Amino acid sequence: MADNKKIKSLPFLFLFFSPQLFLLLSLLLVPASAHEAAASGTAPLAPEDYDPKNFQELNQEKVLGPHEKFGNPFGNKDDYQKQKLPEDIGTPLDDQIDDLLTVDAKKETVGNAAGLTESKVKAIKADGGLKVDAGAAAKGKRAPDVHLVNPTGFNGKWELFTDNTGVCSMHAILLPKVNKVLMYDATIWRISKILLPNGQCRILDEKTGEKDCFAHSVLMDMTTAQLTPLELKTDTWCSSGGLTLEGNLVSTGGFQGGANTVRYLDTCPGCTWREYPTALAAPRWYATQAQMPDGKMIVVGGRDAHSYEFIPPEGQHNAAPIKFDFLTQTTDKDENNLYPFVYLSTDGNVFIFANNRAVLLNPNTNQIVKELPPLQGGHRNYPASGQSVLLPLKLHSGNQGNVAAEVLICGGSAHADSYTKAAENVFYAALQDCGRMRITDPNPVWKRDLMPSPRLMGDMSLLPSGEVLILSGAKRGSSGWGFARDPNFTPVLYNPRVKRGERFRELAPTTIPRMYHSTATVLQDGRVLVAGSNTNNGYIYDAMFPTELRAEKFSPPYLDPALEKFKPQIDPAATPEKLGFNQKIAMQFKVNQVEPVKQENIRVTMYVPAFTTHSVSMNMRLLDLGLEAVKPNGPGVYSIDVWTPPNTTIAPTGYYLLFVVNQGVPSEGIWVQIK
Repeated sequence: MADNKKIKSLPFLFLFFSPQLFLLLSLLLVPASAHEAAASGTAPLAPEDYDPKNFQELNQEKVLGPHEKFGNPFGNKDDYQKQKLPEDIGTPLDDQIDDLLTVDAKKETVGNAAGLTESKVKAIKADGGLKVDAGAAAKGKRAPDVHLVNPTGFNGKWELFTDNTGVCSMHAILLPKVNKVLMYDATIWRISKILLPNGQCRILDEKTGEKDCFAHSVLMDMTTAQLTPLELKTDTWCSSGGLTLEGNLVSTGGFQGGANTVRYLDTCPGCTWREYPTALAAPRWYATQAQMPDGKMIVVGGRDAHSYEFIPPEGQHNAAPIKFDFLTQTTDKDENNLYPFVYLSTDGNVFIFANNRAVLLNPNTNQIVKELPPLQGGHRNYPASGQSVLLPLKLHSGNQGNVAAEVLICGGSAHADSYTKAAENVFYAALQDCGRMRITDPNPVWKRDLMPSPRLMGDMSLLPSGEVLILSGAKRGSSGWGFARDPNFTPVLYNPRVKRGERFRELAPTTIPRMYHSTATVLQDGRVLVAGSNTNNGYIYDAMFPTELRAEKFSPPYLDPALEKFKPQIDPAATPEKLGFNQKIAMQFKVNQVEPVKQENIRVTMYVPAFTTHSVSMNMRLLDLGLEAVKPNGPGVYSIDVWTPPNTTIAPTGYYLLFVVNQGVPSEGIWVQIK
């Protein structure tokens, strides 16, 4: 990676000093056959060509030694079921006992706010387990979560949605109200698989007449796969984004002339991009964007941008960024702190994780209010590229103003130089561990867990059921062009509500490698759109991992046809579309199951569509609402009384997908707006 001072003084030489960017010069030297392949759409290689066994030599096993001890602090991945989990346990999620089962007898009370020891846990289980206190919520206490997904052995299903997304999905987001996913790439390659409409072209040089007639952003209809190409004038390569109160996209940063840009795209028929190339005070390339309680959006970091700033009102520009030394401190030789994980916490502070460290930032005073414990074992941000989520926020009448927030971070690389080594054809194994921490605790502690396989460059999605889907990525190497090997074809389902050691479940594998520059988008029907993957300098179809234009839809286990009778159907006419804060609302659903619906099996969740890119899901948030009553209202019909979120700190204003979940099976979501 380039020396930042040289970038400032010698922008042209940046291409030579950056291992990831020097190949840009080859754009002028790409053989005609490659361009012809891009235009003609040469079929990608067959899935069997991606068998990891075919790449043993490239995987550098002779360099790495017997196995994953280079990248996996837990040892060989085949020993997954035999691992003894680390002892760094903290306060359990929601003060339940399941998280305490691995506490050593000599350390029974360490870090345990509930005061439960392992011997007490055994006694409780011998007595029949935890009893559900029906009045707990009314008393201001959370009743234990006894909800379990109906187990059927169905491990999900993949289906090809389209073989041509038009552009390779480097960035993606589900747009409210229109049932379309916006995908966009970079403009620098001046090629895609779809032209701008009506002979439209982007003028690159007024003097020479050079132009680009390809589209680099598209709207894709989630029912028909129909594409609507949209013109981008500035380069969105490795940019960031999020939705406004009205459900419109705000995109920030990018490459070269796009680095200081703020872009707007409204969700209306015929709407086009509005771009302001000088709106940001600092160039934002590989930055992260997040929404604040007041509706403002913060943009944090980026290459050579150890600062943050708030997006100015449309048409205005920022005079100067806010210096942020934390990003200077977390930068190492290979950076490993780009695309930081940024979440609005439930106390109004901003959680920022970069490399292996985390802080809580007060966005009003611009002061760090707490430095959190480091996550040991390796590096988690780009180009090490682990993945992260803010776990579902559980609301009820007793905690409306005091909601715990917990973060999960998985994967990455144990080596600070994995990017540099990958450039030398040494592909270190990815990390296999996860860290989970309740960031609102007075003395938070990371709790460690182990995935079934190593993973970097993966995507994490919060599902409407409250589970976490982890998919795509690789088992070796680093983010960057051609810097990873051994695709991870197998998705993993993570259930945060069960005990450690039993939270992960491997699902049905795909046959399409999803490496660098791929995305995952949760859809209104509960499926996940998986698209993208381009580890090449341009649109290249005869590479080891070709530029990928196929998009798949993945059905998680809760969409097993055998569970169809449990699937609720929300009545939109009996459910308000506009919500206020801290209100009790009534809604209605129907279900085909014969047996009566039990209130303890019902959840109502609200999901914020995430802006996904580079293993980061910006603004993704799932709220598990406070449920007051579930009452029969006719054959198979039930009414629900539910409490809306208490304030904008818990639920920033904007559009959410509202789901009813019955025995782990979600309804199709309906769009609601809270303000």
